[in-house]
Amino acid sequence: MYDNHFGLKETPFTIAPAPRFLYMSERHREALAHLVYGFETDGGFVLLSGEVGTGKTTISRCLLEQLPDNSSVAMVLNPKLSAQELLATICDELHIEYPKTDASLKTLVDCINKFLLENNSQGRKTVVILEEAQNLEMEVLEQLRLLTNLETNQRKLLQIIMIGQPELLQLLARPELRQLEQRITARYHLLPLSKKDTIDYVKHRLEVAGVKEPVFSYSLLKKIYNYTGGIPRKINLLCDRAMLGAYVQNQKHIDRKILTRAAKEVFGTAIEAKSSRPFWSPRMGAMLAIMVLIAAGIFMVYSNQEQFVKLVSNIQLSSDKEPDPAFDESDALASVESMDFLQLLDAQAESVSKNNAFQALFSLWKVSLVVGENDNPCDLAPSKGLGCLEQRGNLQSLLAIDRPAVLRFLAGNKNSVYATLVTLESNSATMLVGNKQVKTSLVELQTRWFGDYTVLWRIP
Repeated sequence: MYDNHFGLKETPFTIAPAPRFLYMSERHREALAHLVYGFETDGGFVLLSGEVGTGKTTISRCLLEQLPDNSSVAMVLNPKLSAQELLATICDELHIEYPKTDASLKTLVDCINKFLLENNSQGRKTVVILEEAQNLEMEVLEQLRLLTNLETNQRKLLQIIMIGQPELLQLLARPELRQLEQRITARYHLLPLSKKDTIDYVKHRLEVAGVKEPVFSYSLLKKIYNYTGGIPRKINLLCDRAMLGAYVQNQKHIDRKILTRAAKEVFGTAIEAKSSRPFWSPRMGAMLAIMVLIAAGIFMVYSNQEQFVKLVSNIQLSSDKEPDPAFDESDALASVESMDFLQLLDAQAESVSKNNAFQALFSLWKVSLVVGENDNPCDLAPSKGLGCLEQRGNLQSLLAIDRPAVLRFLAGNKNSVYATLVTLESNSATMLVGNKQVKTSLVELQTRWFGDYTVLWRIP
């Protein structure tokens, strides 16, 4: 409606997934890279999770545009189906013939397996993309896992990409689904945009749509971030309504009054309550007092507040801080053996490697501790005066923390194995795998590591 008014070629802020409007923030680039990597590794499952409206579907559409021509793709948009209905939907998407009446699970599985074998013989890959995967039932997930059992000596014949909200992570964490969870070869959790990315996102969409002059001022772009929290779908809704309001008032530039009214119309009473709340109230004073007490308690427990904040938030900070006196890198093994890092990983067993890795981590903190097969290292740490944090992040967060850590890797047999990160440099890492110390490049490290790590720190 307002395209001609602003001189645009097309509407910039639609909530439909449009890959041409995709703004590739660092987080979106990482998400897409994980999907592409998962597709190329010939594994069983790939996982993309994120809050509602963060751009998961848009990234999946972008992935579709990058898939090679020798790919057969089944897109399932509504997975809230029974196992039998889901298999029938996959057959329909892949144009697999099957009996339309009284088709049993066995019949559908046999038809899909036959198709997979024929596709593989022709050098084609088969991919199933499941949107809204948090709605999958347990029995359906188990059926999907069984469907990926068909494989050659080199690779699995079916790859499944699951895209869903954070509830999907809770679902996959159930003990009954541990076999499926261990088959996930690439995973990424997409977070909302930062303030800078939100500003660049709005500018990018307007530029793609053909804007000739600024529509939002810089102060209003920051206001858009405050209203939306950096969630792209909310940004699109708010900006679309604001531009419509400017069109109705025959204005070419959006002012604060128009944006505030648009926010109230889009987000309803939540914005009204926020804007009408007094600056100070007795409740706010009580809350502030509680927050001060909590902050004081945290400071009592963690003598280095800056270090604690870095540990829990994975913020990339400057590296010119004083080293922790509890850890002396000279205590690590001095000689770095010239061995292949990935071969060492593949030679490890899951339970043995986990115990060895954590015993080595405790040793680096000068703590003698035997980690049993059924022991949780984070439960043992406080008795030795250590705090423990299990987290998922990236190399930037490990560089910011600047402490040894245990990393969970994926071995060649798709099982989890563990190794201890001794030191991390700009382009290499020193790892302790079993009783071998080896230096590896960061590129090689990231081919098997997808973000899971555990760190310790000293509690006074």
